[in-house]
Amino acid sequence: MQLYEMGRKAREAARILATASTSQKNKALMAMARALREEKSEILAANAVDMENGRKQGLTAALLDRLLLTEARIEDMAAGVEDVASLPDPIGEVIKMWRRPNGLEIGRMRVPLGVIGIIYESRPNVTADAASLCLKTGNAILLRGGEEAINSNRAIARIIAGAAQNCGIPEGAIQFVDSASREDAIELMRMNEFLDVLIPRGGKGLKEAVQANATVPVIMTGMGNCHTYVDEFADVEMATRIIINAKTQRPSVCNATETLLVHEKIAEKFLPGACAELLQRGVELRGCERTRAIVPGVKPATEQDWETEYLDLILAIRVVNSLEEAISHINRYGTMHTEAIVTKDYDNARRFLAAVDAACVFVNASTRFTDGFQFGFGAEMGISTQKLHARGPMGLEELTSTKFIVFGSGQIRE
Repeated sequence: MQLYEMGRKAREAARILATASTSQKNKALMAMARALREEKSEILAANAVDMENGRKQGLTAALLDRLLLTEARIEDMAAGVEDVASLPDPIGEVIKMWRRPNGLEIGRMRVPLGVIGIIYESRPNVTADAASLCLKTGNAILLRGGEEAINSNRAIARIIAGAAQNCGIPEGAIQFVDSASREDAIELMRMNEFLDVLIPRGGKGLKEAVQANATVPVIMTGMGNCHTYVDEFADVEMATRIIINAKTQRPSVCNATETLLVHEKIAEKFLPGACAELLQRGVELRGCERTRAIVPGVKPATEQDWETEYLDLILAIRVVNSLEEAISHINRYGTMHTEAIVTKDYDNARRFLAAVDAACVFVNASTRFTDGFQFGFGAEMGISTQKLHARGPMGLEELTSTKFIVFGSGQIRE
């Protein structure tokens, strides 16, 4: 009954939000950002409880890093909300307009999706990111975070929802599902009466649960078994710098590189130096036999390594015979998230861009750039790895639909 009531309130709020002015929404967003800063002590205290519980439960260092909030991360969270406020409001934008021979003027106008549910794991900043994007686009949101971050998420949701309501945003616009039970998660996945779309943001287990249980429309996001391919025509220094960043800058997130592919013609020149730097930064290396012959001490890689999203300081390495073999490996084991090639050859770059099946494909840049902020979208709802409606970082436009608007002057159909 609790979720049913939350859904009903969200639907009512969504109808009001759909016609809210840009200035009203921006005022609420700025108030949310201020509240996050003013109440950071409460957020940090709640996060400290989650961190302690996480340590007791044996969470890995990478997962604890995803969970951790600091003053700097709360500031980033608040700045992200302000960024969303500064972006153009897509709602009401007329994308296209045309005139028919009978004088009818037909257009397509952006409108909110309605009520969005999001199920996410670990990272508490998602609470503020998702709520701010939904508010800006006139969508109500039901937030359901993971058990490991429940205290942090509860505090953040209460603070930002209260700030928004004080600016006239309806009560049901931002709601937190204060439960970590599987039963409630499944109920949320089946709230066809109220949810217009569900966005899961997490690992393989969550994805499988949603695929097995959801009856509402789903935009799948998340899993990032990302690859960086060092082509035979790569600049070795550039390739080393890119893989170090892609693996070690923040290994616990979905756009970190998990597998390094290296062309055989550059492997002996590139791998010893790159592996030495990776090892120096605490990365565990698992390689194919050709890799291990070039860099002694690398652990043997298994078939499972090619399939694994580590979210940790672990990197699988494979030497390949050709660009085509690298592309084939990526399309077999990748999760259609983010892939990168390092090369000075224009034709190879073009072939890689065309043949790799992923939401984001990079040439000569780190996979870590797959991010709403880095793409200029402000915050993001997640990285969509599917092909319908939205693909890649989901910003404001991806949280809208369109409707046809038709202007006449008395026309009737003969």
